[in-house]
Amino acid sequence: MKVVFALFDSLNRHMLGPYGGTRIPTPNFDRLAQHTITFDNHYVGSMPCMPARRDLLTGRLSFLHRSWGPMEPYDNSFPELLAASGVYSHLITDHYHYFEDGGATYHNRYDSYDFVRGQEGDRWKAMVQPHWERLREMYHERQFSAKRRDYKSQHIINRGFIKEEEDFPSVQVFQAGFDFLDLNRDANDWIVQIETFDPHEPFYAPKRFKDKFASGWNGPIRDWPRYGRVDELPEECEELRANYYATVALCDSLLGDLLDYFDRHDMWKDTALVVTTDHGFLLGEHDFWAKNRMNMYQEIVHIPLFMHDPRKPSFDGTRCGNLTQTADLAPTFLDFFSVQAPAEMAAPSLFASLKKPMREGLLFGYFGGAVNVTDGRYSYHCYPADLIRQEINQYTLMPTHISSFFTTEELSNATLSEPFQFSKGVPLLKIPVIERSPMNEHYGPGAMIENDTRLYDLVSDPGQNTPLDDPAMEAEMSNLMACLMRVNEAPPEAYRRLEIPVPVADSVAT
Repeated sequence: MKVVFALFDSLNRHMLGPYGGTRIPTPNFDRLAQHTITFDNHYVGSMPCMPARRDLLTGRLSFLHRSWGPMEPYDNSFPELLAASGVYSHLITDHYHYFEDGGATYHNRYDSYDFVRGQEGDRWKAMVQPHWERLREMYHERQFSAKRRDYKSQHIINRGFIKEEEDFPSVQVFQAGFDFLDLNRDANDWIVQIETFDPHEPFYAPKRFKDKFASGWNGPIRDWPRYGRVDELPEECEELRANYYATVALCDSLLGDLLDYFDRHDMWKDTALVVTTDHGFLLGEHDFWAKNRMNMYQEIVHIPLFMHDPRKPSFDGTRCGNLTQTADLAPTFLDFFSVQAPAEMAAPSLFASLKKPMREGLLFGYFGGAVNVTDGRYSYHCYPADLIRQEINQYTLMPTHISSFFTTEELSNATLSEPFQFSKGVPLLKIPVIERSPMNEHYGPGAMIENDTRLYDLVSDPGQNTPLDDPAMEAEMSNLMACLMRVNEAPPEAYRRLEIPVPVADSVAT
């Protein structure tokens, strides 16, 4: 068996042709759907970027126990489990968060890796004295910074070295993928992960893609929206969205190159292909930009997934409506190579979900925010009464945030917890969350603008415009959430912070 896994970042499901999108032509995603099973009810688990990837590698949710951080010593990872069975894994990525403190244990799980430099705030190009005043004129004031070790200032420096189409990191990622395939496609027992940061913000695409979505904007570069409420002028909003559309068009084109490669080398008969993303991105829906600040709306959490299995060509062009989520990918990659999933890998394989529904519902969320649950018909978003003063702890042996260690102030109150089943008998540091934690204002409790518990009917109200007032259904969804939390070994305070009882016994499929 051979597997190609293509992973995009912040790719909106509802904008793709196979899911009914019409705003952006996506002819290559349309082609992809003809060769794959399209999953209609695929969801995120832990959010945002690196928590999603920890779910993806380990096959279990992480947001109930810690925030953005590294793989832990007790974590299973599908690349290492495959390696133990003689299957080679290779990672190609321009997702620079893998190489910061909070992600630095991920890439080493693969047999080899290739890091393409230059995306967003990647500390790539060194310029001691940039021409800040000239650059200030080029960039909109909301995406300009001259502060060192700032994502925006580093991006401005990096961008000066990304001019021709072949300079773009995503283009280089896919080219590196083709180089891997040229060298290895006739070998057996390998998986290659071709992963690009696009269409994640800033929305910077080659000119030929941008020209297709010209908004008439004549101001400075405007392609990086804030995380939060929309307060820009209408023409600014249109320019921001146009740049996202252009970057999605770039991704569609790169996918087309991959499909052409499969066609040219007749790889459909012996090579699996999986294509997905980590999460979506709000572009003004619900009066918000981005993620991390608001309720976990469908635009953010309901994500695309396509899978081709060369052993089952009759499945090509079909659809699956059963509930699935990001964590299911780890056991699926093991399944491709007939490798047994360990007990700690709580998620089911996608192959099992093709045969019958494996879940009555699924959980998703940010560490410290709401615990969210859906059964496919309803979505319930349960917040603690006080996000800032809630009882919540980080459980970890790797105390780092995105780009820093836990502070000594955070660590000063750490204790050792009893082991969880998934920690394989190892006690963990239990670290109380404090307001001054570096994660708090970026993707933690202090970042949230919306924080009220809500219930939505996704059939009668797919846009999630009007929360339901239905105490009976809310109680049913709360019970489903509590049962799923128990299956995922939520710590005792996770129930107290939401003011829900610990269920006595499991009655829910995982």
